[in-house]
Amino acid sequence: VQLQASGGGLVQPGGSLRLSCTASGFTFSNYGMSWARQAPGKGPEWVSAINNGGGSTNYAESVKGRFTISRDNAKMTLYLQMNSLKPEDSAVYYCAKSTDSWYSSDLDTYNYRGQGTQVTVSS
Repeated sequence: VQLQASGGGLVQPGGSLRLSCTASGFTFSNYGMSWARQAPGKGPEWVSAINNGGGSTNYAESVKGRFTISRDNAKMTLYLQMNSLKPEDSAVYYCAKSTDSWYSSDLDTYNYRGQGTQVTVSS
């Protein structure tokens, strides 16, 4: 199993970024997926999740209404569209694979996580 996140960078407050997570080594369309983040000196924080088919999603309260999770099973890719970014969104963002078709906000239930991508929101 390999998960590789990309698309991070430096953006001003109020700006947007689109993160991608490319998966390989497993049948992507069979599993729920999540995005999580970790800021310096803090523990991992679950951000958003999507079920295997993409028809059900969930968001942390801190990002609800600003972030949108989606997936393209044909391309084996997970996305996170981030709008109205705030300095407190700065962190390393990574994707994680669920153990079944559904998802959880508990990161301990995910059996694989990928390399992260740095997002910095600053003026």
